[in-house]
Amino acid sequence: MQYITAEEAARRWGVTTRLVQRYCKQGRIDGADKLAGSWRIPEGTVKPDDPRRSGRAAGPQAPCRPSISSFQNLMPLMSTAYAPGTVAAFVSSLAKGTRASIAQAELAYFSGDAERARDVAAPHLKSDDAEARLSACLICAFSNMSLGRINDARFALDGAFGCLNSEWGGVTPPEVAAMAAFIGGAASALLHLPAPKTSKHAPDPLPLLPPGLRLFACYIKAHRLYLEGAYEQSYGVVLGAFAMVDTLYPIPAIYLHLAAVMSLMALRRTDEARQHVLAAWDIARPDGLIQPFGEHHGLLGGMLEAAIKPAWPDDFKRMIEITYRFSSGWRRIHNPSTSDDVADNLTTTEFAVCMLASRDWSNAEIAEHMGFSVNRVKECLSNAFRKLGVSSRKDLSQFMLA
Repeated sequence: MQYITAEEAARRWGVTTRLVQRYCKQGRIDGADKLAGSWRIPEGTVKPDDPRRSGRAAGPQAPCRPSISSFQNLMPLMSTAYAPGTVAAFVSSLAKGTRASIAQAELAYFSGDAERARDVAAPHLKSDDAEARLSACLICAFSNMSLGRINDARFALDGAFGCLNSEWGGVTPPEVAAMAAFIGGAASALLHLPAPKTSKHAPDPLPLLPPGLRLFACYIKAHRLYLEGAYEQSYGVVLGAFAMVDTLYPIPAIYLHLAAVMSLMALRRTDEARQHVLAAWDIARPDGLIQPFGEHHGLLGGMLEAAIKPAWPDDFKRMIEITYRFSSGWRRIHNPSTSDDVADNLTTTEFAVCMLASRDWSNAEIAEHMGFSVNRVKECLSNAFRKLGVSSRKDLSQFMLA
């Protein structure tokens, strides 16, 4: 039998090492034993249910029943603290089963392989496991959107936004409602759509989620505040999220750093924005987690062109390829739902220039930031005016994302 340490179990389960050791002492982990003063745990063991939530007393005589809200299968890779550069090894180490399958789909998606992500996640769309099903809904929605399969994306989104009450006789457990609010909130924030109706009656997910997902919930909050124009508050949420933990959860951290870039560029604090985009890239690059950068390109105010393109031109090219695929599907989901105008025929460079111009950046400032000539800025603006049918910079804001 293969074993993992209590520390590794804690990282996988999103809890403290002390809590894992307590589970071992209480006899709540089958097969756990102590070797040379340290606990070891059978590989593939699922985190025990919390007796405070089930009303059962802890003890070796009471075997743990799997919980409908253990969070083991809810975006497990997003919820895991691992060292950058080791994500593939971590996913491969997971025991074969639902959790490993969802983690494989996550890794494929965040690596920019939408087709594989969809193929791996799709079988879980009708799973009896609410965590796996909600995870699959989120992964399939965004994967199919990038693949141009809009009807399939809408089907998955309906699942992400759907109400789970019927499955528990009309009384949804708080943690399950929090899961639904978390997944629905993630989908709606990235799509710039209204929050799902189920979230109005759901409990605040933050106290109920494990640390990694809690951080991503903070990203969702920061993203919504950005869309509302509350840039200082949005950046404050990011800083507060990072202060909440002393462990790196790479995927939420990437998204939080990118949210910081969004707000800092809106506040014209470019040096700080550059630090955050490079921090995100330092975390993502060792594992090739390139998808988040493509998703956010239009909101980053040309920061990928300024900070990533000069040193990593091949990676930047792939980011832009992801941006075009993601944005094409994004518009087809977004526009019919909101009736908003969004620039859908600009190049990524033209869009970045227009985003900055709509925020009153001068041509010289845009040129210096993006690393090309003032004449190139003028050319981008001229092309954009023609494509959008406008005649001045003040008309651009209606076509920008925020």
